[in-house]
Amino acid sequence: MPSPLPRSFYSRATLTVARELLGMHLVHAGGGRRQVGRIVEVEAYKGPEDLAAHSSKGRTQRTEVMFGPPGHAYVYLIYGFWNCLNVVTAGDGVPHAVLIRALEPVLGIDNTSHGPGLLCRALGIDRALNGADLLGDRLWIERPKDFRKPRVVRATRIGVDYAGDWAHKPWRFYDANSPYVSTVSAAFRKKALSGPRAQGRTAIRRAPKTVR
Repeated sequence: MPSPLPRSFYSRATLTVARELLGMHLVHAGGGRRQVGRIVEVEAYKGPEDLAAHSSKGRTQRTEVMFGPPGHAYVYLIYGFWNCLNVVTAGDGVPHAVLIRALEPVLGIDNTSHGPGLLCRALGIDRALNGADLLGDRLWIERPKDFRKPRVVRATRIGVDYAGDWAHKPWRFYDANSPYVSTVSAAFRKKALSGPRAQGRTAIRRAPKTVR
C-alpha cells in the first residue's frame, strides 16, 4: 500500500506543491470505508499578502490552521453549506494553502466530485477534519503505484474577483486530460465519460498552454 506523502512534500514553495498534487490520490478512511480520488484541479493561496487568501485578514480562529505546520488539513465552510478542503503548505507560520478543487473517482466515491464543495460532500469531509494531520490514518494524500502523469495547465483562480490584482494570478492548476475538472461543461463531461477513452483520459478542449 502507498504511504502518505511526507511532511517535506508540503513544506516547499506553495506553487510547486500545488502543481505536484495533480495526479496524487486523496484518501479518506472513516466509518468503516475507504474512499479514494485522483486530484485533478487545485488552487494556490499565498497569504497574508494574497488578498484572495483567508489569511489576508490575519491570524484568526478560522485561519489558525493555515499558520501552523505544513501537511495539515484546513477545512472551512462557505455559504453555510459547503465544506472545502485545503492542504497547508510552506513553512510553520507562513499562511499558505492549496485548495483541492476536483477529483476523479477511484474507489468508493459514488457522488459528484468535480468541485471543491462537491468532493467534500462525496468523501464525507467536514469541519471535524479541520487541522487533521495529513500524515495520519484518517485523511491523507499518497502517490499511487500506477501514477498517471497529468498534462498540467494553469489558469486564474475562480470566484476571487474581489481580490483586485491578485485575482489575475494564474494559480489554478489542473490536468487537461481529465473531464472531472470543475470548469468542464456538463455536456463535454458526459461525452468524455461515455466514450472509449473514459475515466479521465480524454483531453479537455481549448485547454490553456501546457506548463513545462
